[in-house]
Amino acid sequence: MKTEETTFGNSQLSGLTLLGRKTEYKQDYAPEVLESFVNKHPGNDYWVRFNCPEFTSLCPITGQPDFATILIDYIPNINMVESKSLKLYLFSFRNHGAFHEDCVNIIMKDLIKLMAPKYIEVTGYFTPRGGISIYPYANYGIPGTQYEEIARCRLENKQFNRPVR
Repeated sequence: MKTEETTFGNSQLSGLTLLGRKTEYKQDYAPEVLESFVNKHPGNDYWVRFNCPEFTSLCPITGQPDFATILIDYIPNINMVESKSLKLYLFSFRNHGAFHEDCVNIIMKDLIKLMAPKYIEVTGYFTPRGGISIYPYANYGIPGTQYEEIARCRLENKQFNRPVR
């Protein structure tokens, strides 16, 4: 088994506290668990996708669980989200009461605050409750740049294709 130092080098791990350690799950919404690291290729535009097919939250009215696949797509800038911290963050919604649309917007805003990406979009594919599925979508591009135009175009042309689990 490789240690963090041999796998990533000390400089890239600077500031990361969760990777390689025993996992502690938070009992409620916990944006403070999010961690980032420096993007080694900030001059390149490239797409990063996270797929969380086991997202759960609670209905703020009934307390009933809601299940979803959450897709997070972004074009990194200087910082990138560390995946274990993202997993713990998304799991922290399990006992959190929020509407589907709120979950998607909260996730996007927390990730913008953490990494200031060039572009980001978050889509929630929530399973049916009462016979209705809800697929909220939120996106953002840095204002005054080509990424703002990408965000506008993608929002105007968004099509929802159910992801394969």
